Parts: sequence; C-alpha cells; structure tokens
Amino acid sequence: MTGHHPQVGAPPDRTALLARFQEVRRTTERLCAPLGVEDHVVQAMADVSPTKWHLAHVSWFFETFLLASHLPGYEPLHPAYQVLFNSYYNAVGPQFSRPDRGHLSRPTVAEVYAYRAHVDKGMAALLESASEETLRELEPSLALGLNHEQQHQELILTDIKYTLAVNPLRPAYHATAPAPGVATPTLGWQELAGGLHPIGHDGRGFAFDNEWPRHLVHLRPFRLAARLVTNGEYLEFMDAGGYETWAHWLSEGWRTVQERGWRAPLYWERRDGAWWVQTLAGLQPVDAHAPVAHVSYYEADAYARWRGARLPTEQEWEHAAAAVPVRGNLQETGVFHPLPAAGDGGGLVQVFGDVWEWTQSAYAAYPGYRPLPGAVGEYNGKFMVNQMVLRGGSCVTPGDHVRATYRNFFPPDARWQFSGIRLAADA
Repeated sequence: MTGHHPQVGAPPDRTALLARFQEVRRTTERLCAPLGVEDHVVQAMADVSPTKWHLAHVSWFFETFLLASHLPGYEPLHPAYQVLFNSYYNAVGPQFSRPDRGHLSRPTVAEVYAYRAHVDKGMAALLESASEETLRELEPSLALGLNHEQQHQELILTDIKYTLAVNPLRPAYHATAPAPGVATPTLGWQELAGGLHPIGHDGRGFAFDNEWPRHLVHLRPFRLAARLVTNGEYLEFMDAGGYETWAHWLSEGWRTVQERGWRAPLYWERRDGAWWVQTLAGLQPVDAHAPVAHVSYYEADAYARWRGARLPTEQEWEHAAAAVPVRGNLQETGVFHPLPAAGDGGGLVQVFGDVWEWTQSAYAAYPGYRPLPGAVGEYNGKFMVNQMVLRGGSCVTPGDHVRATYRNFFPPDARWQFSGIRLAADA
C-alpha cells in the first residue's frame, strides 16, 4: 500500500507502533499550542486551510482508513465528520467545499480536539488488541497515516504564517527570531558525472507511491550550486529590474507577474527604504545572507535565467543528494525560518531543510507507475498534471519525514510554501 516494508516474519512491535503514533499526534498539537482559538478557524485564501480543519482531517484519515475497517465496534464520533473532513477522496464519498472550510464555526475547536482524543483512544485500542496478522496488515496504512499527518504539520505552519501575515497587526506565532547571518559563503559548484543512475525509492523503509518504481535515467554531466540562493543575491535581481524585464520570464510567468503585481517574494514589504519580511516570529529585516524563500517556480526560473544558469531537474537533484545525510534546518530546529549557509562554498550544503527547492521537472509518473488500489490511490496519482516538483524539505519539515527520493509538488505560481532556489548548469 505504501513503500513501508516490515521485516518478513518479524512480529510487529505493537508497543513501538503505539509510541510512534502518539509521538506524531503530540507533535501536531504541540505545534498548535501557541495559537489562540481564533487563530484555529481563519481561512485567509482558498489554498490555506484553517488549523482546526487540519487537526480534524488527519484524525478523519485514521478513522476512515484504519479504525472503520479494523477495530470491531468502532463508532464514529459524529457522522457528518465523514463529509466535513474528507479532503478529496471521491472513493470515500462527498466532500465539503475546500475554499469554504473557513465558514465552519462548528464543530468548535474544543470539539475538534475531542474528536482527536476519540480517534486516539480508538487507535490505542486497535494497536493494543489487534492480532499479529491484523497488525501486519494495517502497518503500511499506519505508516501512510503518520507521514500524512507530518505533511499536515508542515501545512499547519505554512498556513498559519499566511493567515498571520495578512493581518495588519503582523502578529507573531512564536518568539524564536532567526539569528541574522554575518557572511555569505562563496557560491561554489559541485561537478557531477553523467551516465546511468538509479532514481526512485529502493524499497527500504517508508515511501509514497509517487517515488516508485526505481528506474535508471541517463544524465549528462552537470554542475549544482553548493548552497541555496540568498536574499541578497535575489535583491540584485530585483534591483537590476528583474521583475520589469520580460526576457527573463516564461510567458505564463510574465503574465502572472503583470496580473498580480509581483515585485518581490511573498511576505516582503518596503519600510523606510529597507526591505522587511514577515516571519513566524513577526516582521523582521530581510537577512541578505539567508536563503530567499516564498518564491514561485516562475520567479525561481527567471532568476536562474538572469544568472545565466538554470534550475536542476529532479533527477539531477536526487542523484546529487543521494549520498547526503538528512540533516539541516528542519522542523526540529524550532526556528521555522530559513537560516544562512555554513561552510566554505565547497561541498553541498542546505540540501535538506531551509527551503523546498524548485526543480525544472514537471510532476509526472515514473515509468511503470500505477496508482495504488482503492481510495488511497487518489493520494498522489491524480495530481500529476500542471505541477512542478520540489525537493529537499524545508525549515518546517520533520527530519524523519524527508529523504532524497521525496517528491513534493506545487503549481508553478504557488508562493506560500517555503520554496526557494538552487542553481544548476551544464558541465
């Protein structure tokens, strides 16, 4: 059902499964702890969901795909939740309109937390009482549900950032302001050989279905920038008239820039002649040494063209990242903002964390891909159109959730995600 392959013949460790479930669920609620009740209910745009909807939807996922089919006698807390908190699973049934999620004053935030507690109680009973055979059967669904909740942990933070940023009071989510950088390492380049290279998940541990099947690709020799593009470097593009020069832009990007009046990344604003940026710690001066964030694919592509470079393909990125350990400025750092690069411009840095890195690759199926059977086949497969792939995770991505083969995807005009730029070039 997913890429999670338990050891054949080994009995499932129900204690470890329950501990893992409870850890992920507690983390979600801990991320919501700084929020007021009112913060939980706002939907500032159609792509952003209210925090309480995220809290309920991930509970709906466990209820729908595990409890309903595996826990004898399980009773849903409220039958209407099946529709209210179904995101897009047509095989499960109808859904409440996504752009209208902010219209739901009921269930209240307290009732949503009670729903979570109800689901948690059911999951504890299931994991404690199920036979070894049942545990082995549901383990892949549990892994998918936990990774799904981790995706929503990230969305809770990106969505509440947007919600707070449109408030004229410029409120802060927390008081952990990012430390300003003192220098920017020289932009070094990593040379990578061409040839045939394996791409996709190798079957060890969890993966989403869009990371399969593993296959060989032929790469031409290429260069990858050792670090991410900084705010200071992006400011050079802005100051050089980057947003006013059509030649840098794809046609659709140029149209979007004109229609929406973009002149800087999302969350930037000019005050007294200086650039400031809204962060989860409130309004802060733009740090020239930190990675630029909240740019669309169109902006990333235009910047790369202006620099005489390009964006990497997702296959180039994955090949370069395959040997890099997963560590960096991820959710566990607690800053929830991109940080300046460390290093001397030599080997690759900032591969994981800080910002999701746009690639030039359209989100499409790998050769031989087939959607999973049943409702969970809707998880990834039906979104493989009109989206671009991003890699590497961000400052709000859980560290044990991301890997080199992970494929994130967003429309090319999306900017509310922590998305940034790493340059590539032909060798």
